[in-house]
Amino acid sequence: MGKGTKLIHSGHEVDEATGAVSAPIYQSVIFAQPDVDTVGKWEYTRAGNPTRAVLEETIAELEGGKYGFAFGSGMAAIAAAFFIFSAGDHILVARDIYGGTFRLVHRLLPRFGFKVEFVDTSDINNIKNAIRPETRALFLETPSNPLMKITDLRAAANLAREHNIVTIADNTLMTPYLQRPLELGIDIVVHSATKYLGGHSDCLAGLVVTGKERLAKEIRFIQNSIGAVLAPHDCWLILRGIKTLKVRMEQQQRSAALLAEWLSGQPEVVEVFYPGLPGHPGRELHFSQAEGAGGVLSFRLQNQEQARRLINSLHLPVIASSLGAVESIVSLPATMSHAALPEETRRELGLTRELVRLSVGLEDFEDLQADLTQALEAARSSQD
Repeated sequence: MGKGTKLIHSGHEVDEATGAVSAPIYQSVIFAQPDVDTVGKWEYTRAGNPTRAVLEETIAELEGGKYGFAFGSGMAAIAAAFFIFSAGDHILVARDIYGGTFRLVHRLLPRFGFKVEFVDTSDINNIKNAIRPETRALFLETPSNPLMKITDLRAAANLAREHNIVTIADNTLMTPYLQRPLELGIDIVVHSATKYLGGHSDCLAGLVVTGKERLAKEIRFIQNSIGAVLAPHDCWLILRGIKTLKVRMEQQQRSAALLAEWLSGQPEVVEVFYPGLPGHPGRELHFSQAEGAGGVLSFRLQNQEQARRLINSLHLPVIASSLGAVESIVSLPATMSHAALPEETRRELGLTRELVRLSVGLEDFEDLQADLTQALEAARSSQD
């Protein structure tokens, strides 16, 4: 089946018990045992729930894995992936990552004895030079958020395999509709399903997928032990969102490509970051491992006052620290999604207050362009 068809026909489109074409919501914490000595397939929802199982099997199928796990948020999913490692383990992490991930690995993991090192993974040699005998994990995000840096997933996976290192890739921006890291050799994929997979800004969720039984056993143990599982109704919301992922993603990346090209020609815009633009660093590599450029772009204005004025002048995009929804969302990463990074680190990475991130929604392109036009004029007037 084509990837769009598979979003709807993942093997769980009809409930075997009732014939329902929407997975039933099993809003129950406990499941009765036939007798004191016999435990059925379902026992306690923290350990497993029929609705959650449909979502977990669906995302595993879509990512090309075997085992899926649903968590109460994207950060809970990412944390679970890290918790398979132990004190003293050396973990390599891409420098240009989501601010919440940075906060976790920079401030929390070291408390438990993890040795974390940040690396510019867009150059495979940087990864190679950072590997130590005690290196156990490599965490990647490509395209990165928000500067859209590209990492070679195949090369990173091959290098890691040579050193017995587990690779983890955050696939939130691309989703399995556009990019499937497991098929490129990555061991574990994580998602903030809050974003594109849910798609409607109404459900907080995280997902983990792997194709390896050994890793799956560890993640399942962590999921049950910590208990940060996704509730049945929220599982149903993510399943519903997945069914429309193709039409949403196609429209969003179509508009994003047009806006990126248009913004590149605006005098107030210094630089645009979008993998689909000609000349974007790593563009050819990106399209060798992904089937689209996605719906998120960033652009740098001449100064922070222009960025602030532009964001506050927009009418259609909401100002928020999220992305991937039906509505367009605009943010200032330096003070919002990536505020957890130290100011010096933000400056080194280029996450300055002139940088604006735009997650393109389903509004008509012409309306978004008109709104950005008037906002750019407002930003320009602030300097006149």
